[in-house]
Amino acid sequence: MLFLLSWLFLLRSTDSPNMFDRRLLPNDQKLNIMINNGNNIESSSQTNVESSNGSSRAILADNETQQQTEGEGETEPEPEAETGQTQKICNGKFQQPLKIFMYDLDPEFHFGLLDWKPEASSNSVWPDIRTHIPSYPGGLNLQHSVEYWLTLDLLASEFDDNPNNRVVIRVKNSSEADLIFVPFFSSLSYNRFSKVNPHQKKSKNKVLQANLVKFLTAQKEWKRSGGKDHIVMAHHPNSLLNARMQLWPAMFILADFGRYPLNIANVDKDVIAPYKHVIKSYVNDSSDFDSRKTLLYFQGAIYRKDGGYARQELFYLLRDEKDVHFSFGSVKKDGVNKASQGMHSSKFCLNIAGDTPSSNRLFDAIASHCVPVIISDEIELPYEDVLDYSQFCVFVRTSDAIKEKFLINLIRSIKKEEWTKMWQKLKEIEPLFEFQYPSKEGDAVQMIWQSVARKVSAIKMKVNKSRRFSHFPPRRQRGLRSIPVPNNFW
Repeated sequence: MLFLLSWLFLLRSTDSPNMFDRRLLPNDQKLNIMINNGNNIESSSQTNVESSNGSSRAILADNETQQQTEGEGETEPEPEAETGQTQKICNGKFQQPLKIFMYDLDPEFHFGLLDWKPEASSNSVWPDIRTHIPSYPGGLNLQHSVEYWLTLDLLASEFDDNPNNRVVIRVKNSSEADLIFVPFFSSLSYNRFSKVNPHQKKSKNKVLQANLVKFLTAQKEWKRSGGKDHIVMAHHPNSLLNARMQLWPAMFILADFGRYPLNIANVDKDVIAPYKHVIKSYVNDSSDFDSRKTLLYFQGAIYRKDGGYARQELFYLLRDEKDVHFSFGSVKKDGVNKASQGMHSSKFCLNIAGDTPSSNRLFDAIASHCVPVIISDEIELPYEDVLDYSQFCVFVRTSDAIKEKFLINLIRSIKKEEWTKMWQKLKEIEPLFEFQYPSKEGDAVQMIWQSVARKVSAIKMKVNKSRRFSHFPPRRQRGLRSIPVPNNFW
């Protein structure tokens, strides 16, 4: 009888679609929520990004998912989990907006740096962006303004009538959040307040960093995770110079890793964000291979320290080539407009490492649909886990680029058909690097949030592992003797 009952129970369990009797899983609803959160990370790398004019698309989809869709036909969406939380379907899977808790820091850390002050009658530390948005300073300040756009996007999520269409939403309870956002405009602080005034012992930038470290390390959210689930923005290479050594467990949003030790910042835990391009976008670009008369374009600082020695070497190699523009330039004396005209009329634009591996020049080239030639061996690129830069960029090792005639011969070998493919791809992916408010599907703001979302699973694993023994006292306090381990044991 026992054998027969066991056999019937086995048959019943194999008939179930999930191979388990759901009555044995009292917490299956919670499990589904956790699985959907994991799918959110996976599905973010399979998003179809529509360009701003609706005429072209950059399709960043997983091949296996695409083949499955073609082979099986249209699949019915899964029923919504009864969680009461906002969900949406992306490529047949549930996708929840990234939930972010943002500290209500004093305005001196963010919009106060833009000379904004809260009204006397208001207790809010934030501007009412429905009526007034403090403007960000122009010029070269703009290239590191990622902190401004992400903060605005979080504030806007509170007023959105359709949260289902958002990539990120702000939550007021930190226990409900996927990550914790630190709204310190560190790049702006460096650019505007890094000099010491005569009546100061320390610059305002250093004082703000010290106060930020003191505030964060005292918060229960930081203590709970050791800072691992915090987002800290330090896009300017010199921003957060003093605080980064204390805040390193957090996820940094950076331009590159050029001035960071590997144990402080690395591609596994941190996110590379694009610069905001400074030159004008090439709207209604009707140019072609033949109409762009300049073969290769570079304008900027030629003599640089650190990794920028290649600039001066290339200057001597290329300065006499008749269809190459290689000259010194800056933002002064109408430099931005001149650079816009030069890039818009060039086939290829040089992006050479300077003081750091990255520069704004790459994103200026993308906005100009001028095929970037990247000579920077240590460069890290935004969204490279979902975007293949080799489709619209030319990469050259520095050791090869400074060889006699190597670079110019390589560029001349790229013919009209191959260049046109890269030029067309540039026009498709250009919206991925556009910062704007309000953010739009597939723009730089949403792409950065998606890059952040793809880190959440690994962060949660680190935090959960760190809690394994947190409820137990150390072994000595429990009266247990530790076993000595020989030095050569490992």
